Amino acid sequence: MSLMRQIAWLLLGVVLAALGGVVGLSTLATQQLMRTQLELKNADNAQTLALALSQQQGDGELIKLLVSAQFDTGAYEFVRWRDPAGVTLYERAEAPRAGQAPAWFKSLLPIEAASGLAQVSDGWKAIGSVEVKSHASYAHDALWLGTRRLVAWMLVVGMVAAVAAWAGLRRIRRPLDAAVAQAEGVLAGSYGQVTEPRVPELQRLTRAMNAMVQRVKDLFEAQAGQLLVLRQQVHHDALTGVSTRQHFLAELDAALQRDDGPVVAGLVLVRLRDIAGLNTRLGRATVDEVLLTVVSALQAYPESVPGCRVGRLNGGDFALWLPAQGVAAETAHALADALRASLPAYGAGVQVALGAIELPRERPSNVWLGEADAALARAEHLSEAHGGFVIEIVAEPGIGREQGEALWRAQLQQAIGQAQGRLVEFPVRDRAGRLLHLECPLQLQLDGEFRAASGWLPLAVRARLTGQADLFAVRLALQAIAGDGQARCINVAPASLADGAFLPQLRELLDQWPQAARALLLEVTEAAATEHFDRLLEIGQQLRPLGVKLGLEHAGAGLAHVERLYQAGLDYVKLDASVLLGVAGEAGRAAFVRGMVIMLRSLALKVYGEGVVDEMDAQALWDCDLDGITGPWVTESGAA
Repeated sequence: MSLMRQIAWLLLGVVLAALGGVVGLSTLATQQLMRTQLELKNADNAQTLALALSQQQGDGELIKLLVSAQFDTGAYEFVRWRDPAGVTLYERAEAPRAGQAPAWFKSLLPIEAASGLAQVSDGWKAIGSVEVKSHASYAHDALWLGTRRLVAWMLVVGMVAAVAAWAGLRRIRRPLDAAVAQAEGVLAGSYGQVTEPRVPELQRLTRAMNAMVQRVKDLFEAQAGQLLVLRQQVHHDALTGVSTRQHFLAELDAALQRDDGPVVAGLVLVRLRDIAGLNTRLGRATVDEVLLTVVSALQAYPESVPGCRVGRLNGGDFALWLPAQGVAAETAHALADALRASLPAYGAGVQVALGAIELPRERPSNVWLGEADAALARAEHLSEAHGGFVIEIVAEPGIGREQGEALWRAQLQQAIGQAQGRLVEFPVRDRAGRLLHLECPLQLQLDGEFRAASGWLPLAVRARLTGQADLFAVRLALQAIAGDGQARCINVAPASLADGAFLPQLRELLDQWPQAARALLLEVTEAAATEHFDRLLEIGQQLRPLGVKLGLEHAGAGLAHVERLYQAGLDYVKLDASVLLGVAGEAGRAAFVRGMVIMLRSLALKVYGEGVVDEMDAQALWDCDLDGITGPWVTESGAA
């Protein structure tokens, strides 16, 4: 029983006991008063009657007549006239009267008043005595009525006192509930402050809680700041500030594996030629300035276009990932123009070669790097022959030619409307190999074959059909959950979050499958959560009461926005493959992952890893205390 309920019952018991005591004492006092009044009445009536009988000079008939007259005028149980020897000469009596008071009340509170007795004389001669006793039933009736009224008033007063006590307890409980909610918020990763109440004791409690929450928040933000510093040290080049070779290649692998993004993308490699000779001729400090100038030109793209990535592959080689179609050649030429304008200031010997490729994202990363290196090598060869800045562009034949948008829209609508699709299941397992849930990307049947999301999602974004596709995927997941009870996860596209009609339709769909909805997980990308944070909050508020779990996938650099992360109401976070790849061979990367796990655990979040391809990486991630992992290695091995 809660503390407030115990206090409420205690107050109610005290009030009822006090009122019950008042009623009991008042009833007993009234009983004693009525007994005394009856005794006085009997005695007074007996004296009055005896005086009247003494004036009749012993005439028996007159005495009987007066006794009858006295009996008829009062509520008497009996009136007796006895001779001096105690023999009854005349008596009028009446059977006991029932009255209104119940028998149990009369037995509980009896009123036994003594009868009145007086002597009757004729002058100085005693001629007998008269005895008078009134009915007690009238006194019982009056006592019963008074007691009922008193109990009724007691109930009214008790109800008023209960209402007043409830209001007072509710007022006291409000700051206590706020303190409890604040403590629960800390467990859930929320660090809100509570207004101090006026009650001194509760005011001290609230002040202490606010101070504790602020200290926890400060510690958490300090930890997040340290994590950012560690991330900068581990993932970024010390001189230029862009991604290191290992981290850039991990980002490239992760970008190629994702379902979101364009079907065709681009990669541009930039090489500062003969960097060793430049160090000799210009000096290391000047060459560092040249490198920073190259990076400055490259950094303009990720700062303006979401998803672009820049990395330093080695001393003078840089890479620019372009998650867009048909822009690689244009970007390479724009970079060359920018470098032509800035690099000659450092001397005529500063030369740059650029290689740009444009390929389907379904091609593996080694093909991308091989094609890009070949293009860069050809550009460098031409630069040796002609000098200056040389660009080599490579694009597969047919790249850039697409079917008409109307045809794609019709095919997508047909596939979704006629339920021509299926879910592909990828396990997420814990350290013991137990299946936590299944990741279920949607494949749609287009042109007679099932295509992964990477093949149709960019088209669905342009056709504004992502919301319908995601609802179709959720429906398939709910049907599968209803069949086997296994938890399943569906990825929600960023465009669906921005669709105002998506959430009401999703809520309606989940209401049709209330049991299966409790085993459903919905994931949004880190970028989508940042861009549509208010929509993410709304989805969490509406779906979590239904039992749906909400997660963040492809999580990495954006987790630094802790002021938003602990407000999002998430259940778990899946760390991006670009953060995890190669963690077994790099202590700094492992320390960064471990720090992220500690930070997320402080927000009461589960932490999973995605895109794990290597057993050594998997073991390193278990050492970092992740809750589960997924990826090609988990799927192929069948165990975590």
